Amino acid sequence: MAKQARAVQTWRSIVDAAASVFDDYGYERAAISEILRRAKVTKGALYFHFASKEAIAQAIMDEQTSTVEFEQEGSPLQSLVDGGQQFAFALRHNAMARAGTRLSIEGVFLGGPHPWGDWIDATARMLELGQERGEVFPQIDPMVSAKIIVASFTGIQLVSEADSGRADLREQVAQMWRHILPSIAHPGVIAHIKPEGRVDLAAQAREKAEREEQEARIASEAKEAGSDPATETGSRQGGAGLRGGGSARGARAGQAGDEGDEEPAGAGAAAAGGAV
Repeated sequence: MAKQARAVQTWRSIVDAAASVFDDYGYERAAISEILRRAKVTKGALYFHFASKEAIAQAIMDEQTSTVEFEQEGSPLQSLVDGGQQFAFALRHNAMARAGTRLSIEGVFLGGPHPWGDWIDATARMLELGQERGEVFPQIDPMVSAKIIVASFTGIQLVSEADSGRADLREQVAQMWRHILPSIAHPGVIAHIKPEGRVDLAAQAREKAEREEQEARIASEAKEAGSDPATETGSRQGGAGLRGGGSARGARAGQAGDEGDEEPAGAGAAAAGGAV
């Protein structure tokens, strides 16, 4: 059990470190040596989990896909807007989202599925649900509209990055929806949609940080007093609001073997083509 926990943590460290490297340098210039340095793992441990730099990049793109979930309850269009704003927030604060987006834009498809395929499919499903609930015009083709929405968002976030480092991305995405909604939704529905999203994610993140800081301070004071911090604070293991930094999907942690400290035979060849 301890080995499995160690493997999960190592996998997580590698993917998080690689996301920051790909975010900074892109795929071609990302060096395995820099990923190792930031992850603080051995080369053998890295190749235990990933056969190549390409495999690491694919894991990041898979992780990015899980960054946003659309709420199935309530207004499908509002959920679609909220999901877009959630991803816009992630692009400012989550290296996993930025790295996955950069890999997609650079054309690093890695022989896998279309990098925007899951996002387009999820958007199309929400538009279909909107049609079922009478929000979206019946003559709208959900897949066509989904591709337009995803393409628009992708272009807008690139322009926002160039203009302001994505500081204005929330408002730019809201403006996108103000232009798109009249072409797909009934006017009576649009009046109730909030293009900025129902939740101020920045304010929510600040409140979470303040709460965690307070809990940490109480725990520290309780520890100094000799009390049980968990009892004093009722602390819980809290995950990030965005799923991008949490799961260990795809990890080889469940294997019976342990992570090696030496590079497995053939691992160097598997990583050929990646900077080291």
